[in-house]
Amino acid sequence: MARIILAEDDELIGQIVVDRFFEAGHAVGWLKDGKEALDAMLFRAPDLAILDQNMPTMSGNLVLRQMRSSEELVMVPVLMLTAVAGESDQKIAYYDGADDYVTKPFDPDHLLLRAENLLEGKIRRTSGEIVPD
Repeated sequence: MARIILAEDDELIGQIVVDRFFEAGHAVGWLKDGKEALDAMLFRAPDLAILDQNMPTMSGNLVLRQMRSSEELVMVPVLMLTAVAGESDQKIAYYDGADDYVTKPFDPDHLLLRAENLLEGKIRRTSGEIVPD
């Protein structure tokens, strides 16, 4: 069982992710604001962070940058889950320190597989390499 922080402001997407990860035995803390997610992670580092790029108060990219400059969170794997699908946006996310990038719409089982690969240390893509879903 992993402790996961999900930063997602869309109710439907958030519930789908929480339900699928809970079924797989993971604990998910779902926050609808980037700043709240960052504060929660600084209080207690998760095993994985799943960040949407477009959120109130603080974007997923800003949260990611703060994580990578924080001694407590620098090694936490980050999966971006976003509707922003442009190649340049993906490159920016990888440059900022994202480990994986999944675009919406998404298959919940595929998202779970990608997240569990990160949790097991099977992938860490911080080189800026674009890898298709």
